[in-house]
Amino acid sequence: MAHEGYHEPEEKLTAHTKDLHRAIISLQEELEAVDWYQQRIDASEDEELKAVLAHNRDEEKEHASMVLEWIRRRDPAFDAHLRKFLFTTAPLGKDIEDGAPEAKAAPSTGSLTVASMRTPQRP
Repeated sequence: MAHEGYHEPEEKLTAHTKDLHRAIISLQEELEAVDWYQQRIDASEDEELKAVLAHNRDEEKEHASMVLEWIRRRDPAFDAHLRKFLFTTAPLGKDIEDGAPEAKAAPSTGSLTVASMRTPQRP
């Protein structure tokens, strides 16, 4: 069964492209859920409900992070860009794109992060 999000005939797509598509769609859905929960938290006046919704929102952030890490491990360009931009204190914008000096890594909080799950760098 074809996914309506494909822009080319499904039979012409590789298994890798189909899996990457699944991951990207899943990442979109997880981020959309984060947004929906955040809006519900803002709109609610019940503190207990806000706490439940915040917990749910943060679970969606975990899911999004896991999918993003899956994508990073399988796509060299994503890997390169994420390594360049994540966990840095450098300003984001034109200077980074134009080859500014390497960004300084942000200090570790000691907590488990997507970065701590990284596989060894590729040669």
